[in-house]
Amino acid sequence: MPSLDGRIALVTGATGGIGKAVATALARDGATVVVVGRTGQRAEEAMQGIRASVPGAKLEALACDLSSQTSIRSAVEDFLARHNELHILVNAAGVFRKERHVTPDGLELTFATNVMGYFLMTLLLEEALKRGAATGGGARVVNITSRYGNGPFATTLDFDDLQTAKGKYSYFRSTPPTMLARVLLTQEFAERLRGTGVVVNAIHPGLVKQTALLHDIGGPFRWITDTVGKPAEEGADTAVWLATSDEPATVTGRLWAKRKPLPTPGMGLDPTARKRLWDECLRLAGQTSQPG
Repeated sequence: MPSLDGRIALVTGATGGIGKAVATALARDGATVVVVGRTGQRAEEAMQGIRASVPGAKLEALACDLSSQTSIRSAVEDFLARHNELHILVNAAGVFRKERHVTPDGLELTFATNVMGYFLMTLLLEEALKRGAATGGGARVVNITSRYGNGPFATTLDFDDLQTAKGKYSYFRSTPPTMLARVLLTQEFAERLRGTGVVVNAIHPGLVKQTALLHDIGGPFRWITDTVGKPAEEGADTAVWLATSDEPATVTGRLWAKRKPLPTPGMGLDPTARKRLWDECLRLAGQTSQPG
């Protein structure tokens, strides 16, 4: 694996779980890692933990609430004030919620964080990624998602109810479609960035134990995950490989697990669905076109 010295990485969800494991690995390989946390304090605390494992780590804190578009825009402005280029973007933040919540932007919280957070963060950093790719070695975007299963809520997006406003809300209804949406957005970003040197891929890490992701859920699901799940460092392996290795440097738009590509059933094979989702995300973000 080549040294990442001189390269800039930004990792969302870096205060725990897979995100923190990815940030630690990238720091160990020499990258300057921008550690994104919901608050500056949480990011600073995560940096202390990373430095305990990597004493010489080059780290920067960046506060960003991924459920808030205002916070995302502010965080990107902060990043761009520090750096002209970005070489690695890992979107690892996510939520599970037992009850339906609405953000100040008027969006359902799970959709806002799991879909719009990934979309807007990547969109606003596109030009920095292109500049990073142009300096040599390309640039990588890695989206943490899920295989998303085969159930009716997992393989199909209900474009008339993307934010689970109809019927009884549950995380079994709200969360699986957001995993499919991440795969579709990965494919769409990959197509739009083809030829720029920026490659975009997604990973299915499998069950990972002892993460904050399931704190709101609790119950049997969390118990099973914490009992049989793998350590975060193991779950992060494919993400780190995609972000750093020469082997997948030209592969883009795929879903991976254990360093191997996975099929994308249902709407995961539908370019019309991904374009429709893209257009809806643009609308919800108030973007009439791509920035830059």
